[in-house]
Amino acid sequence: MSGRLRVVGTVLRKELVDAMRDRRTLLTVFITSVLMGPLVLLAVSALVASLEARAEERVVYIAGLEHAPSLRNFFARQTYVVKAAPADYEAQLRKSTFSHPVVVVPADFETALVQGDVPVVEVVADSANTRAQAGVPGVARLLHAFARERVALTLALRGVSARVLEPIQVEDRDLASTQTRSTRITGILPYFVLMAVLYGALNAALDATAGERERGSLEPLLMNPPARWTLVVGKWGAVAAVSMLIAVLSTLSFLPGQWLLRSDTLAAMFQYGPSEALRFLVVLLPFAAAMSALLMAVAIRCRSFKEAQASATIVVLAVSLMPLVSFFNLGGEAPWHLWVPALAQNTLMTRVLKGEGLELAQVLVPLLVCVAIGAASIAYVARMLRAAALK
Repeated sequence: MSGRLRVVGTVLRKELVDAMRDRRTLLTVFITSVLMGPLVLLAVSALVASLEARAEERVVYIAGLEHAPSLRNFFARQTYVVKAAPADYEAQLRKSTFSHPVVVVPADFETALVQGDVPVVEVVADSANTRAQAGVPGVARLLHAFARERVALTLALRGVSARVLEPIQVEDRDLASTQTRSTRITGILPYFVLMAVLYGALNAALDATAGERERGSLEPLLMNPPARWTLVVGKWGAVAAVSMLIAVLSTLSFLPGQWLLRSDTLAAMFQYGPSEALRFLVVLLPFAAAMSALLMAVAIRCRSFKEAQASATIVVLAVSLMPLVSFFNLGGEAPWHLWVPALAQNTLMTRVLKGEGLELAQVLVPLLVCVAIGAASIAYVARMLRAAALK
């Protein structure tokens, strides 16, 4: 057994040296994994900061401003700045060159209010213009507040309390914690980490199998007497080491990445420290090892590196699509999510970001799945190498 372990160690060192020789690819992957956390957090915080700055502007654009002095007075009392909308606001909204919704007031607005009629006020936006669409709810709330004030004044003139229109008082109570609310924005982070881990294993796995076959260095290796599984375990160990290193770098990159947060609100909501990073690694390291073995199993059937890349696209596509189940699943988490690779890891990492603890059973299920995938893939690669040696 000690002799076989020495063989595994020899193959492992050889594959690591080969992986380190491709410095351009390795440097690209490492830099991407290190910079991924800060760049993603910077982009998210920039978006949140822009929305916060937009909310602090307190500007309302009105078309037909001269027809609604009472509405203008109400907006001014709410500390909003009222501006006239551009003449071609519809064209600008469609082209996304104008990023504010527009309140369109009819010419008979004031007359209709005096006569007790109901004037129609439009809030115009383009749903394809995301920044303008984001401002619609705030403008709509302002208009509803104006309507409630008019109703209250009308009833007060007639000696009727406005409370008769509101027999009950409704208050919102949000059960979500601060960290849970932050995952509406930071919930995309696990997806980027999963893809970084997968791409970290991709090149190394393809080069250790299809790449060696294309270069003609696989057949001489198979002529050596050691058992095939020792060669496979050594190769897999090198590929898994690279992928795990990417997982560690990607996970730890979010720690200094928090220094770049431009939004104070997001910085207060996003709680990610060493304990969260450690739980990320508990989830990611078995996944990195399993994906390394799976990519090797896919590539060992191919005779060229390019063919292996095409075949590995299926694995990459499956891993990239699985986390989307969480985004589109309106029914919440289901027990079967933990049995699906990539989806399970995305689910557990999202729980970590929410500040929820990970139970042992929740970690064991995806761990067992990863062990099964890794063992089956390694056995398949060993059998393919054995068949290639017999030929």
